[in-house]
Amino acid sequence: MDAEEARQVDATLRRLGIPGVVAPEDPDNTAGAWRVYDSSDPGTRKDITADTLVALIAQFREANPEPPRRADGGPTRGFIIPPDES
Repeated sequence: MDAEEARQVDATLRRLGIPGVVAPEDPDNTAGAWRVYDSSDPGTRKDITADTLVALIAQFREANPEPPRRADGGPTRGFIIPPDES
């Protein structure tokens, strides 16, 4: 993720109470890739991005375990077949 995505991820983690420190992979290059770590110390931190993603998905599944459905009960995906104009 880039710096803007990292800002959004950090805000979401805080809002949901999921632990993690969002920081650049290379502390000297904030324009590079960012990850989620268990601490802010670059010397001892551990990448927990995958675990954080699992926790995030679990939070949303708890809130709404069913896939989204249309309010009118109709299909959520499909094809539109134009009328035969012959």
